[in-house]
Parts: sequence; structure tokens; C-alpha cells
Amino acid sequence: MFRLPFLEDTTPPPFYLPQLNQNKRTQLDKWFIGSRSQTYYLKRFQEFDTKGKLYPRWNWAAFFGTFGWLLYRKRYLDCLVYCVAGWSFIKLNIVIILVMCQFLFIDKLPLDLQMPVRIGIGLSIWLFWSAMVARWADAYYYRMARREIADAVDFYTDEPTQKQYLQQHGGVSLLGLLGAFGVFGTLLSIIALQFVPIIAMQKEKALILESYQYADAVQKRVEVIYNTSKNCPVGMPATSSNQKISIEVTDKAFNFQTDCAIIATVTKAPYPVRYLNGQNLVIYHTKNKQGESIWRCQTSLNKEQAPKRCL
Repeated sequence: MFRLPFLEDTTPPPFYLPQLNQNKRTQLDKWFIGSRSQTYYLKRFQEFDTKGKLYPRWNWAAFFGTFGWLLYRKRYLDCLVYCVAGWSFIKLNIVIILVMCQFLFIDKLPLDLQMPVRIGIGLSIWLFWSAMVARWADAYYYRMARREIADAVDFYTDEPTQKQYLQQHGGVSLLGLLGAFGVFGTLLSIIALQFVPIIAMQKEKALILESYQYADAVQKRVEVIYNTSKNCPVGMPATSSNQKISIEVTDKAFNFQTDCAIIATVTKAPYPVRYLNGQNLVIYHTKNKQGESIWRCQTSLNKEQAPKRCL
């Protein structure tokens, strides 16, 4: 069974003081735990004492926020070790597995699916290790309590001093919890700044390519009609299956002269590519220097965004 490396598999558990009677042990536990979630942890401690060893028990707080839970429970040094060693280990796992998955199958997926798959794999790995920590969080906290209680009993003989020591080294810290929320907010901001542009770039390319493909398909139909009748089929029905793109056939266009044009306009692009709304791509009819009819493409997009034919 997987266990955290610093949790011993011994009977009795580490730092257990058999000379203490049950009432004394419970009183010391209460001083260390504090009033927050006292009933929950007293029950867990009793289970570990009865079984005589550490074993996995699920802790939801540690699962959803190990970092915050450690700070809240005043395990400051352990929190630092978790951040430096634990997060580094998890990130190394994510990098190695992502590289393997990229080589095995991600490269073969459609472009718009690659980033969601990478994010899903990374989150799955993170959740796996969060679950491993959550399974042993109660055993870890019990071990910390027994160590602090052993120190209090060893250092001090009078109960008021023991109580003061345990309340100082145990209990909870609202300041630590606020600090955890601050760090989480900062990390989320950094992640958003790092990943949102990447996701937006993928969606931008897909939407622009789709706009061009729709306009190009309509242009081929219009060209057949134009060559036959010598007239532009203005107002010809040209709906797009993508509700984010509107298609219009017209005999007028801004900024250049033409007698027939297909205008594809982005109208309902959601976040994070909302900035594309109003951008258009125009395939229009004109003549070259030899007087031959040709169709050209022009767009309001910048050079980096525009399809190659519209450069």
C-alpha cells in the first residue's frame, strides 16, 4: 500500500505515550487540536490509538487544498517542504507523462483538441497525487499531535504550561488560511496569464480557418453563377453552420472596388477570442492587368492572423 515516506508503519504509532490514561490523553488532544473540527480529529485520533498504527483515512480539506490545510493547521515548515519538494515532484511527473503522451498520441489529435487533452492529463496527475496526500493527511496530523504532546509532557510537568505549549504549536491560524487564499489567487492569475493566451491562439486559428473555408466554399458557388450570368447573385442565401460566422454576398465592399464579393464576418465569438468579433474576410471579384477575371482575398485581420491566401 502506498504511504507517505515519513509515516512509520509501527505498533504502537510513533510518539505514543502508553503511560497516559485516556482522560489525560483526550485533554491533551483537545488542547492541541483546538476548537475547530475538534470532534472530527478526536474521533480519528481515537481510531489510530485503538488500531495501534497509522493507516489511510480520507481528509477532504487536504484533498482540495493541501497547502491551505497545512497553513491553517500551523504546519508551516511542513508546508514549505510540501511546496518545494512535493510540488516539484508533481510537476516533474506531469512533464514526463505529457512528453510521453505527446509522442504517443497527442500529436495525432486535431489541433483544437491537443491543448484540452494536455490540460486534462495534467489535472488528472495532480488530482492523483492530491488523493494520495488526502488519504494520509489524518495519519500525518495524528503523528504531529503525538510528537508535540510528547514534547509538552517531556518539557513541562504542570498542566497550564502544557496547555499553553500545545495551543501555541497546535490549533488553527486564520492568518495562515488568508495567506493560502492569497497564494492561490496569485497562482490562478499566473496560470490564467500563461494558459489563456495559448488557448486563445488555438481557438483563433481554428475560427479564422473556418471563416475562410466557409467564404471559399461560397465563392466557388458564386463564381459559377457569375460566369454564367455575368451578374453577382447579391443576397444569395449563404448561411454558415457555425453561428459565430455570418456570410454575405454583395456587389459592394469597403476600401476597394468590386462588382461581387463574399464577406465572412465573425459575430458571436466567445471568450477568450471575443476580440475577433467584427473582423471580416472578403473574397472579391476583380480583373488583373490583362483584363482577366480573378478572385482575391482581403481581410481586416493583421498579417500574423490572416490566412496565407489573404496576405
